[in-house]
Amino acid sequence: VSGAIHSTGDLLRPALQIIKTAPGIKTVSSCFFMILPKDCKYGTNGIMVFGDCAVNPCPTAEQLADIAISTAQSAKNVAGIEPKVAMLSFSTKGSAKHELVDKEAAPDLCVDGELQADAAIVEKVAALKAPGSNVAGKANVFIFPDLQAGNIGYKLVQRFAGAEAVGPLCQGFNMPVNDLSRGCSVDDIVNVVAMTALQAAK
Repeated sequence: VSGAIHSTGDLLRPALQIIKTAPGIKTVSSCFFMILPKDCKYGTNGIMVFGDCAVNPCPTAEQLADIAISTAQSAKNVAGIEPKVAMLSFSTKGSAKHELVDKEAAPDLCVDGELQADAAIVEKVAALKAPGSNVAGKANVFIFPDLQAGNIGYKLVQRFAGAEAVGPLCQGFNMPVNDLSRGCSVDDIVNVVAMTALQAAK
């Protein structure tokens, strides 16, 4: 756990050189755990997981697949939730086609896309736009198409919904490595250390 007095790049460069990526993963990414207000009906146990919101500006289809696999694993290992992964887009089952996660790489992963945000979380919308999907209307892990959308998305949910945004958590490394924001508080450090310990325990 590092970064309280230096940049994210200064953390990621040596980690990529020394620790390297996990087997089968070529892309290091990040995710935020969005802790929703108690009266919110979305997510699982009041938790949604957003990726990638801090590392990859314009991920390719292959990188998005890596991000989806890593974010689902983070959801399971850190939050203890069974991931239902939505590959978000501006269309649902339409013109924004991209390769989904290779089922050989993650045969047990519950993933669907492309899905608009409302189709991913609202059951009535999902029934109209993506009937028969095992993710639509029930998603708890959200993969954004690029860094702009991810960063904007988590901040809007944080402010408009009053959610607590915990992260970013780094993922895709062969061992847990995590970044702190410069000027972080003691609570921030404790939270990141605890999450890193959860990653290491799995």
